[in-house]
Amino acid sequence: QVQLVESGGGLVQTGGSLRLSCAASGRTFSSYAMGWFRQAPGKEREFVAAIRWSGGSTYYAASVKGRFTISRDNAKNTVYLQMNSLKPDDTAVYYCAAAVGAVVPQWMGSYEYWGQGTQVTVSS
Repeated sequence: QVQLVESGGGLVQTGGSLRLSCAASGRTFSSYAMGWFRQAPGKEREFVAAIRWSGGSTYYAASVKGRFTISRDNAKNTVYLQMNSLKPDDTAVYYCAAAVGAVVPQWMGSYEYWGQGTQVTVSS
């Protein structure tokens, strides 16, 4: 069983930055692929970014590429999402997710474990 706890959300102005963190329990964190998804009001949950267990491969949605960076620290059982140049369209609840085994990083169905989410609000 894996438990994920997100933190770092908040209110920021357009153009600002936030760093989200996701702390994971479990002794095999380093074997999980990790992803970030987001859900805006009235919209479906969508892929944001993902990182393989080794950290060597990362994936981004087109809407955030060049602005967001995903990284992980396996020693701390933590994955991060650095968000720069934030826009009002980035406003959403952001969820951390963990996957084992074969994974299609952009597909929600790949992920077995989910956090409770953290709210990010970008004001115009």
